[in-house]
Amino acid sequence: MSYNLIVVGSGPGGYVAAIRASQLGMKVGIVEKESLGGICLNWGCIPTKALLKSAQVFEYVNHSKDYGINIKNASIDFNLIIKRSRGVAEEMSKGVNFLMKKNKIDILKGFGKIISKNEVEITDDKSESQIVNAENIIIATGGRSKELPNVKIDGKKVLEYRKAMSLDKQPKKMVVVGSGAIGSEFAYFYNSIGTEVTLIEYLPNVLPLEDVDVSKQLQKSFSKFGINILTNTEVTGVDTSGKGCKVYYKSNNKDNFLECDIVLSAVGVETNIQNIGLENVEIISENGKINVDDYYQTNINGIYAIGDIVKGPALAHVASAEGIICVEKISGLNPSILDYDNIPYCTYCNPEVASVGFTEKEAIDLGYEINVGKFPFSASGKANVSGHPDGFVKVIFDKKYGEWLGCHMIGYNVTEMIAEVVAARKLETTAYEIIKTIHPHPTMSEAIMEATAAAYNQGIHL
Repeated sequence: MSYNLIVVGSGPGGYVAAIRASQLGMKVGIVEKESLGGICLNWGCIPTKALLKSAQVFEYVNHSKDYGINIKNASIDFNLIIKRSRGVAEEMSKGVNFLMKKNKIDILKGFGKIISKNEVEITDDKSESQIVNAENIIIATGGRSKELPNVKIDGKKVLEYRKAMSLDKQPKKMVVVGSGAIGSEFAYFYNSIGTEVTLIEYLPNVLPLEDVDVSKQLQKSFSKFGINILTNTEVTGVDTSGKGCKVYYKSNNKDNFLECDIVLSAVGVETNIQNIGLENVEIISENGKINVDDYYQTNINGIYAIGDIVKGPALAHVASAEGIICVEKISGLNPSILDYDNIPYCTYCNPEVASVGFTEKEAIDLGYEINVGKFPFSASGKANVSGHPDGFVKVIFDKKYGEWLGCHMIGYNVTEMIAEVVAARKLETTAYEIIKTIHPHPTMSEAIMEATAAAYNQGIHL
């Protein structure tokens, strides 16, 4: 069997690349050993958001009296929450299957391994294999949970995110190691449904890659919800020999431990580039990432790589964008290269976090003179009537030219607001144009305009 393009991996990078390639007239096959949609759709982005929605609904019910509605004796059915999450993921995977059929893309079930410049061997779960030929190959094999030497994942008491979203019963006590997006979302979810949660972070702040003001606000909100937070803390070991777990840690040069039922390791992502045949064609990789050019071609002509396995943020929307750029280049088009300085980052806990561009510290370190504006949601009519006055929008502009250097939000539904900033920065919009853009009232998005106005001493509602 021969194709113009074989895509190895059907995550948000792989299946999007396959569809765009088909639209451009290529004969495409996509290789997948599990369910279509990859980790994001089946075990990451989508099912975690289903869990978080259940937590949000439970919060609303518990605080219904704040809205003038009396609801008593609300309770959690943990198994139904998990069942709903898995059901949403399964339906979305079926949707990707429909898109493959619609676009006449062949689904090749099994584990894909490159055996030559134009050949991929596909081995199914019965160990039967076939070899397919392709003019071009895109590797989109994604990532998996990273494991710390001191926090060995056993799948029973020490878990990674896949197991954490499919437990048989709700733990009473949980320790989450790592406070990035995955760790923060799971800490919020389990805390919201009644699990006692401790969140441990090695660095000084939770969500350590975000603007420090956002990190401090999230820590304040989490503490208010009852999440125990330990920053500047190193986990030195986990003892699972007893009924539960003993988590040993060092903080302020003092050794200590705490007990729990379950430990969730959420310390990042490792790439899936082992045993996929890179050595067969001498593809170059460094530090677990495949080397590619601006259009995602490896050092081997006709073989490409996208998503978590290449340099850049391990985000679903980044992988999708890379896949489209890659196949458009293969097709002879002239796509623009991806601007990695204009990638939105989102964390879907409560309050939500969304950001794009430079933090205040990064902008200063790069030598910019800056104007900074901040608008708190406590001054937003929509935020107050929604019952979510916590958080703010923070904007950073270059003082000399008015260039929008960064935007950082924390609050209710801010992940739905960040695209305005991404689009504005793409269009090289200045502060003046944002201030003069009429935003509907009352909306949460008004806070973007208000924060921008505040950066130039034109704020009205502060």
